[in-house]
Amino acid sequence: MKTHTLYLREDLAQAWRNKAIFPWLQTMPGEIFRDKEGRRTLRFEVEQHSYFLKYHQGVGWEEIFKNLLSLRLPIISARNEWQAVQFLQSHHLDTMTLAGYGEKGWNPAKRHSFVITDDLTDTMSLEYLGQQWRQTPPSFKSKYDLIQKLAHIAGTMHKNGMNHRDFYLCHFLLDKSFAETNVYQPSMPIYLIDLHRAQIRKKVPLRWQIKDLGSLYFSAYAVPLTQRDLFRFIKTYTQLPLRQALSQYADLWQQVKQRADKLYAE
Repeated sequence: MKTHTLYLREDLAQAWRNKAIFPWLQTMPGEIFRDKEGRRTLRFEVEQHSYFLKYHQGVGWEEIFKNLLSLRLPIISARNEWQAVQFLQSHHLDTMTLAGYGEKGWNPAKRHSFVITDDLTDTMSLEYLGQQWRQTPPSFKSKYDLIQKLAHIAGTMHKNGMNHRDFYLCHFLLDKSFAETNVYQPSMPIYLIDLHRAQIRKKVPLRWQIKDLGSLYFSAYAVPLTQRDLFRFIKTYTQLPLRQALSQYADLWQQVKQRADKLYAE
């Protein structure tokens, strides 16, 4: 079993060529976004270039067992995230750009790992899409193209064996000019982020497919969507004629709606 992995892109390899990487990253200064439960998330700069670091330093057996007893899979390494980034890139979906990653130690409770990505500057989250579109309705084309894009991302991801587990609009980023122009074009990238809980296998189990789609639908409840908008999403997601997509996957869409309603009621 391989117990040590280390990759640094040339820019960071040169900047840190004389450093012991794991000890350096474990206490590296920067703008802290999270520092608890064995994980530090921060923004830092090297040579005027901005990066994000997620450093995992072992959650301990108590936290692992607590998650397992709650029927949750514990996050014990940054490996999930860098493999999910590589997966999305291999399927031509926009996401973060890897600048470094590493892992050491065989004990899952004490394993140290990290992932470094380029900072996605000048972007905005789709979390506020509902508020934006209620204040300034989009053109038909922009609305159509954005729905098509999100459906393509979800469909490609699920079809090829990955589920996100935090599949909400807040984890999609696009150019911040969208807030001002309200115009979306198919050529504009939408970056899927926060991949530390992602799962990759040959086929996504139905329950995780429902959870992803239900979470996305729930997070879009504030967005002024019509029945036709939902049908467009379904058609693109399944890559089937609408009538077939609705009949063949009737149970799926019913359970997705139930999942979204449950989240809304909580």
